[in-house]
Amino acid sequence: MVAKDCIGIIRLDHVTKAYEEAGSLRVVLNDVSLSFGCGEFVVLLGKSGSGKSTLLNLIGGIDTPTAGDIWIDGQPITRMNDTERTLFRRRHIGFVFQAFNLIPTLTVRENVMLPLELAGRPPAHVRRRAEELLAQVGLSHRMDAFPDRLSGGEQQRVAIARALINDPLVVLADEPTGNLDYETGRQVLDLLDTLTRRAGKNLVMVTHSEEVVGVADRVFRLRDGKLIEERLPLAQPLASMA
Repeated sequence: MVAKDCIGIIRLDHVTKAYEEAGSLRVVLNDVSLSFGCGEFVVLLGKSGSGKSTLLNLIGGIDTPTAGDIWIDGQPITRMNDTERTLFRRRHIGFVFQAFNLIPTLTVRENVMLPLELAGRPPAHVRRRAEELLAQVGLSHRMDAFPDRLSGGEQQRVAIARALINDPLVVLADEPTGNLDYETGRQVLDLLDTLTRRAGKNLVMVTHSEEVVGVADRVFRLRDGKLIEERLPLAQPLASMA
């Protein structure tokens, strides 16, 4: 549950994103304003090409809007330069992608350790933190394996551990079950939901998985450049969904 005095961890003020295509302007997001309270699990729905991943990239500071401002925990990331956004993203935002994006030449442990190593944290702390997270995702026995020796579900669990190692304010997940079978995908969603809620983090997820709607705090559908909030069904655990 979100604390009453804990609001606006993510805030979008009149955000527009447009691309020039073949000499014309394509507006993906059109004057979007909203805020997400801290600890909320937010799901973004919409047909392919509607701009869901674009919105995720804007919140994560990977892309910048054509107009408007985005604030994360009171920090205006749209007013930062490239270096400032990179450092902010490294410290405060975790990413989980559909394609896992693990580095094939690094072991499971090394993949999870990487964000904190880049941040210059003490090696002993980095290793201990990585091993704690890998234990939480059930992969203590695969720490020295390379990504190509893991199943898809195992690789995504490594990606979740990597996303959480820097203790981010916000976790952004872009179709995290898109490359997984139904049962494995359900397990990964349950794990991601549990680990982020337990730590009181914001989870913003792009997905086509309608069963996730039942456990989200808020659901938005992106249509014609606008975010439309939908009414939620009664919440139920992911594990109970068939």
